[in-house]
Amino acid sequence: MLENRQRVLHLHNFTVMSNHLLHNESIPSKRKKIIVLGSGPNRIGQGIEFDYCCVHGLLAIKECGYEAIMVNCNPETVSTDFDVADKLYFEPVFWEHLWEIIELEQPEGVIVQLGGQTALKLSKRLHEKGIKIIGTSFDDMDIAEDRGRFSDLLKQLDIPYPEYGTAYTADEAIEVANRVGYPVLVRPSYVLGGQRMRIVINDEEVEKAVVSLLKHIPNNKILIDHFLDRCQEAEVDAIFDGENFHVMGVMEHIEPAGIHSGDSNAVLPAFNLSPMVVETMEYYSEKIARALKIKGLINIQFAIKDNTVYVIEANPRASRTTPFIAKAYQVPYLNIATKIMLGAAKLTDFNIEKKLEGYAIKEPVFSFEKFPGVSKELGPEMKSTGEAIRFIKDLRDPYFRTLYKERSMNLSK
Repeated sequence: MLENRQRVLHLHNFTVMSNHLLHNESIPSKRKKIIVLGSGPNRIGQGIEFDYCCVHGLLAIKECGYEAIMVNCNPETVSTDFDVADKLYFEPVFWEHLWEIIELEQPEGVIVQLGGQTALKLSKRLHEKGIKIIGTSFDDMDIAEDRGRFSDLLKQLDIPYPEYGTAYTADEAIEVANRVGYPVLVRPSYVLGGQRMRIVINDEEVEKAVVSLLKHIPNNKILIDHFLDRCQEAEVDAIFDGENFHVMGVMEHIEPAGIHSGDSNAVLPAFNLSPMVVETMEYYSEKIARALKIKGLINIQFAIKDNTVYVIEANPRASRTTPFIAKAYQVPYLNIATKIMLGAAKLTDFNIEKKLEGYAIKEPVFSFEKFPGVSKELGPEMKSTGEAIRFIKDLRDPYFRTLYKERSMNLSK
């Protein structure tokens, strides 16, 4: 397909310069089509987890009677195997390439929820061109992705969140930081794997963080929010179909807040949170899903301090923990979620039965030996290159006890 697409890309040049036309071997069928956007090359922040999501999404699309078209450029993924999608465009997940494919194929819509942040960032261009985004609308996804808009929504819903402010310059950021109180978390909107996020403790560090951020991500709105130090962190993955809400899993992080969720060991189900805290997390998750009019998947991250549950952020898409939960509970959650995005089913159409004896632990995988110059100190910017899953029968397991002991030491510092 790469050769075919190169011919299409060069077609106009040959027409103008020498009046020769090249043959395009990608012939669109007359079937109704759905395009799935992949996550592109594996990188820090997103990788094989989203390939799992795309594969199961493609299979669900086929089951619903559509032609499943995959757009991705990574030869190491299953989603780019020749027999997974009905049609594969082995192309970079960039707008210029995607737009030509859409013009040729004329799909019913495009799914951006399964390919991580790379796919999600293309939703604005799709929306501007009038292309249907399957599942949650662009504007509702944008509320969750825009740190300022999302905090405003939490305020309207009366859901606790860290004090915050937005800025576009270093001077504005320093002013906000002094108002919300140090330490603060400086972070941009629409980023991958906690890119350029920093925890800072004074004006000088705020200035350095903002200058560095704007140098690499120009014109980005910056959110400065009060950092909740020495507290527990947890997250919820869920599905909402517009009427019914289903919690796929509640995961408690072993590492304290401040470590990126991708670098944290997470235990499923929660092991040390009170029933009231878990119920509050689920209540807030449903409230947010309804307010955002989610159709499909959502991931929400929480910080718990002094028995108060604070919402940190929401991701209106499949998270890197969605495959982990699906495997741990033995439930085809990606298949279910995709059919809900397509409007082909409701949650009530599925008999969901979770099967897990004991606990499942998500273990981050690091590759520091391949990057000797990289600091091994963990923080809000993700450094892990993947994850593994470990099953334990109970909390007396030696592996878990060691992890929990390290957590207790970190919280006491």
